[in-house]
Parts: sequence; C-alpha cells; structure tokens
Amino acid sequence: MAVVLVDAGGTNIGSVRYALQRLGADAALTADAATIRAADKVILPGVGAAGPGMARLRELGLVELLRSLRQPVLGVCLGMQLLCAHSEEGDTVCLGLIPATVRRFAERPGLRVPHMGWNGLSVQREHPLLTGLADGEQAYFVHSYAVPAGEWTLATADYGVPFSAVVARDNFHGMQFHPERSAAVGAKLLKNFLDL
Repeated sequence: MAVVLVDAGGTNIGSVRYALQRLGADAALTADAATIRAADKVILPGVGAAGPGMARLRELGLVELLRSLRQPVLGVCLGMQLLCAHSEEGDTVCLGLIPATVRRFAERPGLRVPHMGWNGLSVQREHPLLTGLADGEQAYFVHSYAVPAGEWTLATADYGVPFSAVVARDNFHGMQFHPERSAAVGAKLLKNFLDL
C-alpha cells in the first residue's frame, strides 16, 4: 500500500511519519502531483496558520489536485482545517471539501486559547474510521481554531463548546488532534485510516 504525506511545510511531519512506521506503513514525504495522485492513501499534515498553509499548497500547484482525489485522504490538525471551505484565521479560502467555516475559540473564564492538552472524544456517529473507539477516550490537542459540529462530524470534543474532533465527507477525513501524540488512541485511529 502506497501512503504519502503531502509536504505542505508542517512541523509535525516527522512525528506523523514515525507513527505510521510503527504501524508498518512507510509514508513517502512528497509534493509531487503524480506521486500523490498514484497513492492509495494521502495524508495532509499541518501545524501553523491557515493562510500560509493554503499559500504553500497553491505555490506547489496542489490545490486542484487535492480537490480531485478519490482515494482516502486524511487531514491532521491544520490539515483538517484546510479541508474546510473557509477559515477565520487570516480570512482564508480553503479547499472547500467540507462545507464548514473554521472559527477561533472564544476566550472564556478558565479556558485559555490555544486549547492545549488531552480531551475526551464523544462519538457522534458510527464510521470505519472510529472502529474500536470508546466514548470518552482521550486525544491530544493543540489549536486555537476549530471546525464547528455539523453533518460532517464523526466525533466531538468540548472546550467551552462542542467542536469537531474527527470529520468525514465522502473520501475526505480529518482529525483535529494530533494522532501521532495521542498514544494508543491515535495509533488505533491512524490504523483505521490505513484500513479504509
């Protein structure tokens, strides 16, 4: 099985690669359109801001390619947000694969932004990506912007308000948390993605 990590400049790429290697998948890091198109599974990692993330994808000529993919695609952290239609972060037009607007967490008493640390997952609907995931299992988050819950939401987490922790629409999937830093839960969900 050919798995590729889109080289969109994310700083978490090394740790995502290592997490996949532990599952027996040697993922090539590439920005080459033909390699991405030919892959069985495509992962769009990302850490940073929406504007520079989309600018990098445009600069690499990958926006239309990513939109056209038919194999399973997984966006991780910022990568998941880039799958959406729009981000309030820098008023950024994103890939438009999930019809949601990414919004900044509101500052609330006792809840600092960014949301950082472990948080429980609440399963909203069954999906092969969530096989074996029990309600309340914990994943590790680091983010200031979030995708609201909607028809695309497979699992939520709560940080003052519920938000999408795992999403899916057609062949596009996303995890807002860092599966590579989420211990056994993250490994299980990455394996589920590889098994799709």
